[in-house]
Formats: sequence, C-alpha cells, structure tokens
Amino acid sequence: MDACTLGDLLDVVGEPSVRLHTAPAGLTAPVTEALLYDAHAPLPRAPGALLLAVGVRAPAAGPLARAAADAGMTGLVVRGADGPVGEAESAGLALLSVDEDAAWHQVHLLLASAIAARPAAGGGGDARGELFALADAVAAAVGGATAIEDPRQRILAYSTVPGQATDEDRRQGILGLQVPGSPANTEQYRTVFAAPGPVRLPALAGALPRLAVAVRAGGETLGSLWVVDDGRLAPDAEAALVRGASTAALLLLRARAAQELARHQDGDLLRRLLEGTADPAAAAHRLGLEAVRVAAFVVDSPVSAPDGEQTALRLLDLVRLQCEARYGRHACVLVDGVVYALLPAGAERGGGREPQAAALRKRTHEQRHLRLAEDIVRRAGQALRVPVRAGLGEVVASLDEVPASRDDADLVLRVIGPDLPVASAAEVRPRLTLLRLSEVLRERHELSAGAWQEVLAHDAEHGTEYARTLLAWFEAGCDMAGAAKLLAVHPNTCRYRLRQAQQHIGIALDDPDERLVLWLLLRTLTESGRTSARASAR
Repeated sequence: MDACTLGDLLDVVGEPSVRLHTAPAGLTAPVTEALLYDAHAPLPRAPGALLLAVGVRAPAAGPLARAAADAGMTGLVVRGADGPVGEAESAGLALLSVDEDAAWHQVHLLLASAIAARPAAGGGGDARGELFALADAVAAAVGGATAIEDPRQRILAYSTVPGQATDEDRRQGILGLQVPGSPANTEQYRTVFAAPGPVRLPALAGALPRLAVAVRAGGETLGSLWVVDDGRLAPDAEAALVRGASTAALLLLRARAAQELARHQDGDLLRRLLEGTADPAAAAHRLGLEAVRVAAFVVDSPVSAPDGEQTALRLLDLVRLQCEARYGRHACVLVDGVVYALLPAGAERGGGREPQAAALRKRTHEQRHLRLAEDIVRRAGQALRVPVRAGLGEVVASLDEVPASRDDADLVLRVIGPDLPVASAAEVRPRLTLLRLSEVLRERHELSAGAWQEVLAHDAEHGTEYARTLLAWFEAGCDMAGAAKLLAVHPNTCRYRLRQAQQHIGIALDDPDERLVLWLLLRTLTESGRTSARASAR
C-alpha cells in the first residue's frame, strides 16, 4: 500500500475543512500521522507527521513551525487563517489551517482517518475485513450476534461467533445484505437514531428482541450496531456496545475517506481519459474496463453562477450514485458544467464470425444505457427541480478512443432539447452529421460561398421566402405538389417563387450538381440555426 501524501490528504479532506497555505516540499511530501501538540511534553521526532497546534494561537505559531520542522514533520495545522506562512516556508514546512471554531478532537479524527485511508488498487478492501473483525469482537463482548449497518439499513458486516442465537430477520438481512423493510422496523430505526445511547427494543413478529446503538462522529450519524438479545447478554452489554460504536465510527470514517479518495482518483483518471492524456493500458487495469461509452449529463436551465455550480455538483453526486448502484465502483467527473460517466459496454468478441450476435449485444447495451440515462434524468429532474439532458456517445472498443465517444456525447447534448432530453449518438446521427457539416462549411470560404448566401440575403432584404420554398421543393423530391403540401400553399405559389428565385438570383435548378450543393448548404445552415437557437434558449 502506498504511503499517504499531502496531496492525497487534501483530496479527501480539502476545502472547506482544511486549507493549505504553503507547501515548500510539494504535495508529494509523505504524511504518516496526525499528532496533537502538548505544551507540557517534549516534541517527539515524528518524520512525516502533521502537528495540530492545540493551545497555540495561529499568529504566534512561528516557533512551533520551526520546532516541527526540526522534528522531521511534514506540516503544521493551526486554527484560523492568519498563521505563520513566512516561518513555515523558511523552515520547509507545510502550513494548513482549519476554522476558528473547529474542535481539535474532531480535526484529529478527520485527519487520522484520512491518513489511514490510503486505498489500494482495489479501493479499500481492508476496511471491510476490519468491520467484520469488529462485529465478532462486539458479539463476543456483548454476548449476542451483532450486525453493523449504514444509515440506509444496509448490512456492512456481521458476526460469526459460534453458538449465539439468531432469527429469521437476521438470516434474511445477511442473505441480501439489507434489513427487511417494514413499518415496525422503520419505527425502531427512528428510535435508535434519536436516542443518545443504547436502546433495548422489543421483539418484532417472529423475531428476538434487539439491543442497538447509533454510530456517530461529530454529530453525524454514520450507521448503527444491532445485537440479537436472547436474554443472555453480558451484564455490561450496553457499555461494551458503546465502546464498539466508538471503534465503528473510526472504521466507517476511514472507509468513507478511502472511498472518497478512490472516487477522486478515478474521477481524475476519467478527466485525463476524456482529454486523451491518460495511459489507456494503466486506466483499463485500474478501472477494469475495455469497451465503453461516454455518457454526458447537463442541467438544461439557466441558473446564476453560484447556484449553477452547486446544482452541477449535486448532479454529479446523483449520477455517481445511480451508476454505482448499477455497476459498482464507477468513474464520474464534472468538467465545465457537464457530468461525464463511463458506461461499461462489454468486450465485443467474435464480431466477424458472429455478426448477428454482435449486433444483438450492441442493441442490448444501447437499450440498457438509454434506460439508465432516462432514469437518471428523471430522478435528477425531481431532485434538482430543473430539467436535465443526457447524451450518449458511441461505444468504443478501448479506452484510448474515449475522447471520440466524448465528442459524440457533447454533440448529442447540442442537438437535443426538451422534446428529446435523452438520446444516443446513433439515434440522432443525421442531426450530428448536419451539425458537423455546417461547422466545416463555415470554416472554408470556398465551400460556404455561393448562391445559398444570395438566396438568404434576398429573403432578408425583401421579405421573400425563397430559401424555405427551395428546401421544401428539394425535400419533396423536386415535386411541386409535395412542396406545396409541406408549405401549406397552392402549387402555383411554389412555382412562382422558384421562377422568381431563378430570375433574381440566377440559380440553375436544372443543374443536378447545383441543386445538390444548394440543398446541402441550405439544409446544414438551417440545422445549425436550430441548434444555436436551442442553445440560446437555455
């Protein structure tokens, strides 16, 4: 397991909890532990430690910064923003600060948990083992089968001490790692989370009584401990359960810190994949992905800058939660107001030998991804109370092609709107092609100049409808009656407009090449204008 660095620590517990003011040795400096300063004891030599300046005012912490540097420490944490930046820099020591009203014991717990949460490549598997070991230890001390749960009643760990009583509720909960729901169960959880200490709960139908306690840290509820009470619990069962809850709080904080660090690292990796700067092989090894599709989500509503940033962050949390529920550990990242996620598409094997099977797999992935995106958009709209759009790029066979899938997803966001809030690139490929063509045509003068400009200029100056009539005629297959039906006018009106356009502008509608170019330019410009109008409306 790699050592925790100052950068890792800040990734987990950065602003607003902890602020960095200077780091002369850089963010790769190792951080080994968090120590509370004791003015009545000599300062120990502790290479890599962070020293919390308990009892020392920030402006007067210069001597302590020098002493900490002499002791080999990595940094000093002060309370308040006016710490000794100059002294820290000259001593080669990092200086960090917390809020004036922060409690030192909570700061110490937060930093110690983050330092201990150095995730391995698997994302913190050790924490799960520690929770199971704790469940066994609590069960032995209290005298009853024990379960550790999160606030959503999911079972994180359970004891396996032989000979302890159990019941069907416990068996069903362990089987699905989720406590069976019922109104009576919900009421018991309310009682436990509202109580300041352990609570003895009566038996529910077909079950044994329980002894339970909430797991808290700094006023935040992290979960709960539940013990099956068969009437033979230890005399000090409640005190033992309180001690177990205290240890569980530390382990849950460590597990959460490890998860947050892993999420940050995965998000940073995804950002580099989207930019095309990551090593695809290393990324595939870390994320366990090959064929993928980029999904892009964006809030479809004009909001003020502060509200917009907060809404985008909430959208990121919601997308990540839904993707993790579907796929497990997942890479999501917020870039310029757009939330990107990598959706696994499986390895497309045997495509040449089994084209029908490969096509079926592709359609299946497309349907699953669209259903997921639609579900996220619906949930996000309800939670954020603003409309959300989602665009899905094409599936790519390897992670080095992620930028191409991202380009597709971004284009989809540009061409969809309230009438179609979710779409894949395959569904709107004609719109994407026209949008790209319009961009290319505008960039090249020799492609963009010609009769189409004169048609539009004449319409703008004289109030005519030559461009609209020409497009209708082209799209009706050069059939006058069909064009008239599209325009809801008499065929003679269409015929008159086309004749006038030929006379005033000099277009040659009998030339198939000119007809093709004129249709393409007018059509791409029209689609580009619609896309711009949709973007402006947002």
